[in-house]
Amino acid sequence: MNWDDLRIIAAVRDEGTYAGASARLRIDETTVGRRLARIQRDLGVPLFEAVDGLRRPTRHCEAVLEHVGAMAAHAAAIDRIKESQPGPVGRLRIASTNAIAEELLAPHASDFLRDHPGLTLQFLTASGNVKFSRWQADLAIRLRKPEKGDFTISKLGEVRLYFLEPADRSGIEPVACVYPDELDAIPEQQFLRSKRLKNARCITDNVRIIRTMIQSHLAVGVLPEYSCGLLLADRSLRATLLPRRRDFWLLVQNHLKRDPAARLTIEWVRQCFRDISQG
Repeated sequence: MNWDDLRIIAAVRDEGTYAGASARLRIDETTVGRRLARIQRDLGVPLFEAVDGLRRPTRHCEAVLEHVGAMAAHAAAIDRIKESQPGPVGRLRIASTNAIAEELLAPHASDFLRDHPGLTLQFLTASGNVKFSRWQADLAIRLRKPEKGDFTISKLGEVRLYFLEPADRSGIEPVACVYPDELDAIPEQQFLRSKRLKNARCITDNVRIIRTMIQSHLAVGVLPEYSCGLLLADRSLRATLLPRRRDFWLLVQNHLKRDPAARLTIEWVRQCFRDISQG
């Protein structure tokens, strides 16, 4: 059973005609008739009888409507909970890499949730992309712009990238941290390939691993500026700014574009990236 379908049963009972239910629910009259016919077919019992030009509920319909009334009361109670919260209410699922969630969003999340007590954020973190097209997330942050999809795509911002290496390269050849082959198109990997590094024996897409390796002063790699931390101030390291920056893209499910809770969360995500883009 579908709640919208159940509302049609109640509307036909209250109005007595398909036309009246259509006007009340603001849907086409033929749609009312078609969906009601489907409900009766699925239930295997008649719900209405035609009496003097009106639709009269059968005993089966009255039994269904008892449950519909209880559901409507529960729906109203849920709305009252929503109204008791100051500001928008909602639960938003945000898909991103671990590094983005930990280093860009999490530092600002506590203040955001404190200021908006009706909101709940669920962070979906993984190195692989959550299947956005299958509604596994409400918002997603991507490092590459999707070519197409049934969702809204917009650029969040861009961030500087640094190649970090030991300042003294006179000793042992440092280990090069490179990315997997499937990430050949990203600016980090293209820069590393142009360097023709000989000791590329650490392959990972995890920036925390790269950062830890660089901190040992025995490895080289490329990091986004927000992941560099104190490495840029370490005089034992040499930092080279890459000519290209890393782009970030925001994907939003189309049905959420006008949702107040989603709009508030989207603006918060944009502000997080605005800070690093301007940094």
